[in-house]
Amino acid sequence: MTAATHSPLFPRVPDSADAVLEGLDPEQREVATSLHGPVCVLAGAGTGKTRAITHRIAYGVRAGILQPSSVLAVTFTNRAAGEMRGRLRQLGAQGVQARTFHSAALRQLQYFWPKAIGGSLPRLVDRKIQLVADAAAACRLRLDRGELRDATAEIEWSKVTQTVPADYALAAVRAGREAPRDPAEIAQLYAAYEDLKRDRGVIDFEDVLLLTVAVLQDRHDIAEQVRAQYQHFVVDEYQDVSPLQQRLLELWLGDRDDLCVVGDASQTIYSFTGATPDHLLDFRTRHPGATVVKLVRDYRSTPQVVHLANGLLSQARGRAADHRLELISQRGPGPEPVYTEYTDEPAEAEGAARRIRDLLAAGVPAAEIAVLFRTNAQSETYEQALADLGVPYQLRGAERFFDRPEVRKAGVALRGAARFGRNDTLLEDAVDLPSQVRAVLSGEGWTPQPPAGSGAVRERWESLAALVNLAQDFEAARPGATLADLVAELDERAGAQHAPTVQGVTLASLHSAKGLEWDVVFLVGVAEGMMPITYARTDEQIEEERRLLYVGVTRARQRLHVSWALSRSPGGRPGRRPSRFLDGLRPGSGTGAARGGGASGGIERGFGTIGAGAAAAVPRRTQRAPARCRVCGRTLTDAGEMKLMRCEGCPSDMDEGVYERLREWRALQARRGGQPAFCVFTDKTLMAIAEAVPEEAGELARIPGVGVRKLHRYGADVLAICAGQPLEDDEEAGRRGDDANSSKK
Repeated sequence: MTAATHSPLFPRVPDSADAVLEGLDPEQREVATSLHGPVCVLAGAGTGKTRAITHRIAYGVRAGILQPSSVLAVTFTNRAAGEMRGRLRQLGAQGVQARTFHSAALRQLQYFWPKAIGGSLPRLVDRKIQLVADAAAACRLRLDRGELRDATAEIEWSKVTQTVPADYALAAVRAGREAPRDPAEIAQLYAAYEDLKRDRGVIDFEDVLLLTVAVLQDRHDIAEQVRAQYQHFVVDEYQDVSPLQQRLLELWLGDRDDLCVVGDASQTIYSFTGATPDHLLDFRTRHPGATVVKLVRDYRSTPQVVHLANGLLSQARGRAADHRLELISQRGPGPEPVYTEYTDEPAEAEGAARRIRDLLAAGVPAAEIAVLFRTNAQSETYEQALADLGVPYQLRGAERFFDRPEVRKAGVALRGAARFGRNDTLLEDAVDLPSQVRAVLSGEGWTPQPPAGSGAVRERWESLAALVNLAQDFEAARPGATLADLVAELDERAGAQHAPTVQGVTLASLHSAKGLEWDVVFLVGVAEGMMPITYARTDEQIEEERRLLYVGVTRARQRLHVSWALSRSPGGRPGRRPSRFLDGLRPGSGTGAARGGGASGGIERGFGTIGAGAAAAVPRRTQRAPARCRVCGRTLTDAGEMKLMRCEGCPSDMDEGVYERLREWRALQARRGGQPAFCVFTDKTLMAIAEAVPEEAGELARIPGVGVRKLHRYGADVLAICAGQPLEDDEEAGRRGDDANSSKK
């Protein structure tokens, strides 16, 4: 062997099976040596889950317990699958199949199609958006590019959740999805899309899974052949499995249980694509004898970063939060997270850029620094701030701002208006530069108010809104500037951002940062309206936003900077406030409503628990009895049903009059507090109150969703409404609300 073979890039291959286990901590070693029966690994961020499962496979292969060709390891991205294959080679376990769900299914479908169906497999389309456009034309639906992308996403969601076109509208309502068009139109478009694929003899990405499932269900001989080939399964990122992927996994397994799954419910951030942590959380229910190993030793982040991450989850609610893991940093101490408040967004971007420049001067590699934001539309401000200081950067998971189709098209429209604007009727009533830009971009899809919901339409609007905001700022800086001046400024900005960025600072959305890590992370725009995003309204959506921030925090190894701006633009009204997720965590924000500690590390076999080290002697905590419906007695698992203490479909004994008074009162409180109505009480909590009609504070406090803080703040009003009593007059109630807000601050 050469010296290079011993470098970190070319580590020495372990010379025996036992050598594979060297360097693993007790929980990782348990994962590696638990080679039979169902195994569930609950792995917190930075706890070495990939290390544990690759060593598990390698140990089994090197010990002669597993045949390499009989193991199938599946994950969700080609990058993750490639990394897994590379690690297995370094451990001397060649021949193991490590693939994505789609790659594994496509391979099987191509092999078995001639036998199961006959002929060759239909052509797989790389991008389905043109097919969706053709289907829309057949339905006489006019969709712009953004709507096409969103409609395509709805079709994809329907297929991975195994929803047929006829059931789409009802399924979308039940899932709380914001459809880009009327649900009936999306259902019509979905049906036309499927017909068009059949007519053209093509299949799409989701069909690969659907057809593989169909073949394995209908042809038992083929299913048995697959099961004879693959006898041991490992599934990474199990919290991101869709119902369709779970069904495929069940068909691969058959009646066997040699399955190891790895995941973390607290990192579920893709539910909008159909992913659900339910399969991970229900694993022990489906496999009562499973070994459950919890990895909580965090090797990535300093204790200071881990403390903030744990604090975020300590305030979480919902089913995923009930299974959160309390991380324990294994690194030496580092600096405390830095919290910075700025007057406006440009100042926030400039402040981050200056700090990054100082870090580079101090010797921190640019590739070890990241700026993470909630939406891709936020990138332009940071691109410009870094470019102004000569700091190289690279965008991940998004096109450059000036390369986005809507921005390029808007640039063409603005350039045309600058050249021929005097003859353009659109500009007749435009008296200044910002109004001219608004008039031009209104023809490209910009509106004074943002569109409802998330997705491509919203992102397209955000890009155009960024240009409108830029025009306003440009006018303020250069009074009397013309459209031609603005177009020249846009050209200069676009040209300045074409420098090589191979070693640059990473700019990324929080979603695209999943699975990555850096020495220094700047979490920017952590303000109400952006984190959580404005269109996150339900309890479940709010909690997913919290998990998204948790993912962002846990990307940092050593230094973490968290910032927010009080207004969008210079001189704007400072009406924003820091994200509620930071309450009780950042200095000066009061005491957080933290819950008890999360799950500790350890191993569970059957119904016994073996903790790490001396924890084995500690008796298990008494668990709460399961919540049951007060009408039919069924065990409740849905958070909304648990609030009502009854199944959604069971009869309600709600007092309609009390419920309507509560809704009117809540709307008034929300207006006075300048917050969404659900921040006062959610609809489910109001329904629960109207069903229970409590007579005293103790009864009200026992209703899920009330809590001590809300009981103190709103209890008197709620009890008065339930008793049919008049409330204080508006003036006095307003004074009390103002006092409560002041004390909260």
